[in-house]
Amino acid sequence: MTSPHFSLFDAVYMTAITLSTVGYSEMDGFTDLGRFFALFFILVAFLIVALAIRYIIEGLLYQWSPHFIQSKKNKTMIKKLNQHTIVCGYGRNGRQAVRRLKFHNEPYVVIEQDPQVIDTYQEEVLFHQGSALSDEVLIEAGIKKAKNLICALPDDADNLFVVLTARKLHSQIVIVSRASEDQNQSKLKWAGADHVIMPDKIGGDYMAALLTVPYLIHFLETLDWWKDETSPNVEEVKLNQLPKKFQNKTLEELELRERTGCNVIGYRDEKGKQFINPEAKRILSADGKLIVLGTRENIKKLNRIFQLD
Repeated sequence: MTSPHFSLFDAVYMTAITLSTVGYSEMDGFTDLGRFFALFFILVAFLIVALAIRYIIEGLLYQWSPHFIQSKKNKTMIKKLNQHTIVCGYGRNGRQAVRRLKFHNEPYVVIEQDPQVIDTYQEEVLFHQGSALSDEVLIEAGIKKAKNLICALPDDADNLFVVLTARKLHSQIVIVSRASEDQNQSKLKWAGADHVIMPDKIGGDYMAALLTVPYLIHFLETLDWWKDETSPNVEEVKLNQLPKKFQNKTLEELELRERTGCNVIGYRDEKGKQFINPEAKRILSADGKLIVLGTRENIKKLNRIFQLD
């Protein structure tokens, strides 16, 4: 029995239709040109289908990945935020700011672009991944509904850019920015920052104060509301937040000490003038602010009695 003669091209063609599972049967009169077209079509189609299957599988796996689920959850939570604080950068200053906000149950979102930082802290911090220098990222973080913005980026130029952008997007937002250089404080103020903080300067002052007035620093260190209910705490009370019946009264009439156990150690009137240990007969303007000292329990009682937020 003689075997049919197949050329090399015949072998390649038959191999292609076999491996691709197309399953053509050989047809009489199928020229080399026709088979070449079929071969090319089969291989290209097979490649396209293989790539499509790959991307579909990758997409499905990504959508079910913990990172994607967490990112989607964060976006949903951010959309619900209102009157919140946006923290730009989660370095040392950003972490400290978030710690304070969380303690006071203040809503917040952190803009951070380093995926490693986000992966490390995403279980305990609400992140929005991206660059705070981008208008789009600030808008996605809800800047038009935000109450405050903290610029805690390590570079002064970046903080300056964020301040300018934030002020343009939301003219009434309260902006606090860090600065590294003295000469940049005025620039950040000019750009629209309400408060400019120099962490290095504050740290140096604190170290010097430990040597010059150590007992005062020790006393101030006890004003730590992170510890327990008995820890002393200094709190600011905006008098316009009080119910109408408590506004434009004297300290004597408010009876803060008797009602809450808090001591009033300072008062700032509507013009910004400050009074240390104000007298009991002073009438307190509804646009003024009180500085009170008390334990955490005292402060909670103050908020409860005077219905403060």
